[in-house]
Amino acid sequence: MSGSVLFDAPGPATVARHRIYTVLATIGLIGVLAFVVWRLYDNGQLEYELWEPFVTPQYIEALLVDGLLVTLKMAFSAVLLAVVFGLIFGVGKLSSHAWIRWPCWAVVEFFRAVPVLLLMILVFYSYGIQHGDSGAYWTVVLSLMVYNGAVLAEVFRAGIQAVPRGQAEAAYAVGMRKTQVMNVIMLPQAVKIMLPAIISQCVVALKDTSLGYVVAAPGLTYVGQAIYRAYSNQVPTAIVLASMYIAVNLLLTLAATYVQKKYVGEKRPLEVSAVGHLDDGRAV
Repeated sequence: MSGSVLFDAPGPATVARHRIYTVLATIGLIGVLAFVVWRLYDNGQLEYELWEPFVTPQYIEALLVDGLLVTLKMAFSAVLLAVVFGLIFGVGKLSSHAWIRWPCWAVVEFFRAVPVLLLMILVFYSYGIQHGDSGAYWTVVLSLMVYNGAVLAEVFRAGIQAVPRGQAEAAYAVGMRKTQVMNVIMLPQAVKIMLPAIISQCVVALKDTSLGYVVAAPGLTYVGQAIYRAYSNQVPTAIVLASMYIAVNLLLTLAATYVQKKYVGEKRPLEVSAVGHLDDGRAV
């Protein structure tokens, strides 16, 4: 009987039991969905007048161009800057020089502890309010950069430290400098370890752009706010915006997973039965 790394393959009785659990869970989810739809109908939230903006070309264009496209731009800019921020401060926390290590530690811990919403308010009233619409846009970008960058700094630090110490020792033994060891040996191997966490943080940054409405930043929530103020359709607007965020995050996760498998991860998962044997069956 074949099995995975953690447990043996389930037997016929277990497979049958799991199928029953799957059917029951599916029925339960359908029941919950039906109840939600009924409650929406009972409260008049399925009236055509409330959903009309989402089938009107003018509002569809506003949601896609002024909303989704701007949100993606903000998220992409924030993630790109956050990766640079996290790499610099993550490596800085590993420095052997205390005058570099401790300031990096203080910056990372401070921005990890401050909520994103408070960061946006702080940045907006210290910088963004003086620059109009572009100030609100960059308020969101900068706030997400420092928060997600602080989280990614810990990801980079943990990923680098997860590389076996012998890799660095072997590199030093052949005469490589510390910078070469970090750039050539440690970081490339750490990427595979860090990539799932980086992908997760990209999704977090995309979702957190929705908080930009508190500083009147452009994006999906800003457009949605204008729609529900005009039509008093808060629930339909929330459903549509949430669906758009979910769809984009799923696409982002699928694309990142594909990149990980194609360029970083193994071509097939590691199996216990494959350890210690060559492809022709001879023991190593």
